[in-house]
Amino acid sequence: MTSTIVSYASWTFLPGLVTGWIQTVYYGITIRAGDPKPQPGTPRYQKHRRRIHITVIIAYLLYTIYEADYWLRQEGDFYRILGVPYGADEKKIKSRFRRLAALYHPDKLKTESPSELSAAESHFVSLKQAQDTLSDPIKRFAYERFGPDMLNWQHCSSIGDYLSRGLQVVQGPLYAVTITFMILLGFTSYMQAGRYWRYLFLAALLVLEMHTITRPYHTPILTRILNPVLEFVQHPPFLPFQLLALARKSTFTLFIAFSQFSGLWLQPATAASNGNSPQDLQQLLRLEQLAKGNEAEASRLLAMDMAPFVADEQGKMALRGRIREWLVNNTIRTDPEVRDAMGRALERRTAAAPPGAKK
Repeated sequence: MTSTIVSYASWTFLPGLVTGWIQTVYYGITIRAGDPKPQPGTPRYQKHRRRIHITVIIAYLLYTIYEADYWLRQEGDFYRILGVPYGADEKKIKSRFRRLAALYHPDKLKTESPSELSAAESHFVSLKQAQDTLSDPIKRFAYERFGPDMLNWQHCSSIGDYLSRGLQVVQGPLYAVTITFMILLGFTSYMQAGRYWRYLFLAALLVLEMHTITRPYHTPILTRILNPVLEFVQHPPFLPFQLLALARKSTFTLFIAFSQFSGLWLQPATAASNGNSPQDLQQLLRLEQLAKGNEAEASRLLAMDMAPFVADEQGKMALRGRIREWLVNNTIRTDPEVRDAMGRALERRTAAAPPGAKK
């Protein structure tokens, strides 16, 4: 549990820290000594950092999944302890146990070392526990779907009892806490990006779990797709409970990765589509504030100039007419482009007039 919390917590700082290191090394290799390096805040620097950061997140995501797979392989399972295939029948399991018991029973050891005797007793207990579990069809069904935790479930004598206890102990609390946490996040501004995909992946995980634990056979995803590929690459095949453990770890790791990707793909893509760097955006914001201030000041001055005409409607209309006339005469007609346009229009009109009218 502690390693899981540390693994999730490391997502908050490790990708950014490693990105800074890799970017420094990258500039040291690709830029010659004496040449200027991209400075923080420049578009080129941000582009490089974004690409490196995305690569680091994907690499760390794959490492997290590999780490979960590694610990699953280290923990092993009852089939590997006995050295029998997953499809072994009860006769083969008991026969294999008898041979191993003859080799590893503590009474067979010719040693008086307490550490060796303790290790032998522990190993023999594991062998006996594996044989007892796999020889019982009901316990075998529960073990393959819930793992060694089912050994601690008391008063379970049927498949229905194990399924009910598993839903109460494993699936129920897991999904109740996860959904509650995601709903609470929905009321905050944290981890909003990728919210749809989180719910979709959580629903897919729930369907996979329900299908895996309730069927009397192993899920085809395991028997027809995953395990043949694992056997091809010489990787030990998975049992259903190992598949579910890896799927949970991968799903919750993807939840955190979505929040990391959101600031790298969505916001930079918007900024790139607008063609504005962070410095340009800051200058535009300043210009917008200045324009708003000038507009407010102009409105205030106009209101002061119009104060004597507040109760005089005819005076207001006369003033507006004078202002309009002044704008036309002094602003529009004095504009070089307007004067050129008017000159060209007069020339065309003169050229099109009869010969006697040109004088």
